[in-house]
Parts: sequence; structure tokens; C-alpha cells
Amino acid sequence: MQFKAAVFRKAHEPLTIETFDMDRPRGREIIVRNVATGVCHSDLHVVDGLGRYPTDRPFVLGHEGAGIVEEVGADVTAVKVGDHVVACLSGFCGTCPQCLSGHPNVCTGGFVTRSESDTPRVTQDGGLVRTFGGIGSYAEKMLLHENSVVKIDPDIAFDRAALVGCGVLTGVGAALRSSGLQAGQTVAVFGVGGVGLSIVQGARIGGARQIIAVDQFDSKLEMAKGVGATHMVNASHDDPVKTIRAMTRGLGVDHAFEAVGLSKLCRQAIESLAVRGTATIVGVLPPDAMIEFPWLAIRPECKVQTSRMGSNQFRTDIPNYLEFYRQGRLDLDGMISRRGRLEDINDAFRAMKAGEVARTVLMFD
Repeated sequence: MQFKAAVFRKAHEPLTIETFDMDRPRGREIIVRNVATGVCHSDLHVVDGLGRYPTDRPFVLGHEGAGIVEEVGADVTAVKVGDHVVACLSGFCGTCPQCLSGHPNVCTGGFVTRSESDTPRVTQDGGLVRTFGGIGSYAEKMLLHENSVVKIDPDIAFDRAALVGCGVLTGVGAALRSSGLQAGQTVAVFGVGGVGLSIVQGARIGGARQIIAVDQFDSKLEMAKGVGATHMVNASHDDPVKTIRAMTRGLGVDHAFEAVGLSKLCRQAIESLAVRGTATIVGVLPPDAMIEFPWLAIRPECKVQTSRMGSNQFRTDIPNYLEFYRQGRLDLDGMISRRGRLEDINDAFRAMKAGEVARTVLMFD
């Protein structure tokens, strides 16, 4: 079958809308008709040449997809035709040491992102077409492994559900799962785009008593205030570390989160910590990035850790977070700044870089 997708071919150049061929699903594969996809900063990293991705063949980006199962392989048991699903980068094998110890988000099995066959399954003129993380949601259809999706209730709007596949899952999970946050503690979030806003919400849900949002755009700081930030710092005007220490009576924060992927912000997050504080690096840094900081600038017994996709167990976390949305505890409506079509992908990247949006969602229906 044929489908259209937005394709990456060369760094620093716009994606192009092209037509590709997709085989029927085999084994544990499924075909999902895409209905909505979020536009995530991780894809922009690829376009900006900050990742190590092949450029010798088409590469379908996108990984925040939600849609309807159209066809299933013979061995699929998790979903059936007609089910509403959310795709997730944290596809898991279920048998490796990390999966068996309760950490499927760092699965080492790897087969979920590979084809069920040695022959190319998504092609153009007979040549292989790669997909981002085995997802490729900037496309009308997605060929996925069943362990890369979770079934959701059909009453959840696809545009809201798509966000939970990556940005919301990563941010809320960083606060509730990765960080070790306890009720009553203090938090600073460096960068309040889609992931940062989700960290703010996770911190609020987790009972943080002070949530400091740091960004260089007043519009994004206002969005952070709207979803639970108690204090705001415009980093283009004020020194974030000094301001955070002033806001915390010189103590610093118990938890600092970096949500952009910049070494400078990582350093500031570390330097803003209180005694025994924890800095959680959530943003995706370039492969050769270095994080340096003066030893005496940090308080005793601090920790620096990374969080991959919010330390998720997405088959349970995504339904749980969608239930938070139903209850009014998680704001997904306000996370969507703009909607568009697949053809608007390059403008969506532009708006993201300009700080105009929290999230753009592209709709296919």
C-alpha cells in the first residue's frame, strides 16, 4: 500500500512530502492509520544535524503518533483491528535484563525497532526507508511492532493522546518516576517547552510546594504559570542560579530539571541545587556535548542523573496519565498551541525554534 510522509534527507534542509510503499504486517507487526502526531524537539535535533542519523536514504521522522489499528500480523495479541492506540519510542522486548527488572524504557533487546523480515518493509522505488525509533509518525500510516503501542479508550481525543506518547510521558515521568521527588520539596525546571511544561505538571501532581520555571520567552513562562509553576525566571534578563537561590532563601532547590538539551542549562541546573539535591537531565544533548561546572559551585551530596523517556512503563503510564487528564489534574488542552496538517511540518519546526508554541499537533483526519 502507498502512503505519504514527511521525509528527512539532509541536515538543515526542509522535510519534503513524498509517497512510499508499505508491505502488509507480518508476525507481531501492525499497521496504524495515523490520526494525530505531535511535533517534538527530538525531531528538530535531527533536522539541525545534532544526531547521528543516516542521510544516504529517506528517513521518516516523528514519534508522537496516535491512530487506529488497520491491520495486524498473525502473531499479534496486544491489539486488534479498530483499536485506538498511542505509539511510543520505548518499544520493549520483554525478555532482556532491563525489561525483566522493571525498566522497559531502557530495553537492550532491540528487536522492536527492527523488521520482522530481512527484506525492506517500507520502501521507495525498491529502496529502504528508515523510520525514527521504529515509529515514523510524520506519515499517514505507521508500520509498528505491537510492543511499541498501547491501547487507549476510544473517547480520548487523538490530538491529546498523541502528546502522551513522548513529551508528556517524558516530562511527567521525569518528575514522578525518575527524580525521586517527594511532596513538599522544591523544584526548578530549565526550559518550559512541551517537555518542561509536562515536568511542571508532574511536579505539581507530585506535591512540590515551589515550582520555579526558567525560560527566555515570557510567553512560555506564562504557559508554565498556567499549569502550576509558582515562580518564573526570564533567563534573558536575570541570572537563573542567583535568582533561584534568592527565591529559596539561599538554599537552592531539591530538584532541578534540564528540559532543552543544552550544556549551559545543565550546568545552571546543577549549580541551583540545595544540599543533597538532585539534577535530572531530561533534554537530549548533542553526542559530543560536555557538561562542566566548578566543583565548589555545588552543594554537598548532590546527584546528577539522566532520565530516558520519563523512566516509563508506558503500557500502564500512558493510560494513567490520560486518566489524570480526565480528572482535570493534567492539562493537555493547554499544551496544544497550534494544529496543522502534514504539509505544515517545516513551519511547526520554525515555530518551535522561535519559542512560539508549547506543542504543534499535525492532524490527518
